[in-house]
Amino acid sequence: MNDSLRPHWPWFLIEGILLGVLGVAAIVIPVLASLAVTLVFGWIFLISGIMGLVTTFRSRGVPGFTWSLVSGLLGVIVGIVLLWWPLQGTLSLTAVLIAFLLVEGIATILYALEHRRGPSRRWEWLLASGVIDVVLGVVLFAGLPGTALWALGLLIGINLLFGGWALIALALFARRAGGGAESTSAAG
Repeated sequence: MNDSLRPHWPWFLIEGILLGVLGVAAIVIPVLASLAVTLVFGWIFLISGIMGLVTTFRSRGVPGFTWSLVSGLLGVIVGIVLLWWPLQGTLSLTAVLIAFLLVEGIATILYALEHRRGPSRRWEWLLASGVIDVVLGVVLFAGLPGTALWALGLLIGINLLFGGWALIALALFARRAGGGAESTSAAG
């Protein structure tokens, strides 16, 4: 793996720095980042819905035509709504995020409790992760509609920042691994 990463480490470093900068920007201006995420999702839904409709009408004889038509129309409608009313779209996406955090948190807590009697004694980390998800979901829900303005942007920013740090660490490791291999082959 080091041999495949070594020649490309500068690209990983550049990508990591870029993601880190975007992450910091999203954390500093979470409202703008939340709106940007909403607009990106709007375009994704709109384009996928249009493509779904085109495919559906080109293959009318295929079983499931009606469901495919419903799916394409839903994509177009959701895309238009998110693009036309991005603030309301941000609220809707935040509601989905809250539901995900609550369900995922409860599932993780139950999973952790099932594993507490198992051979691995690290179930506490799973439990903590589930509790954090539930607490985040409750905090976001309690602060609605205000949390909708910043929650998505902040979470995306944190994700970008940590992803950037991971790529920077990978790039620096690959560079060091390359430097060590080259110096040993030059000495021999």
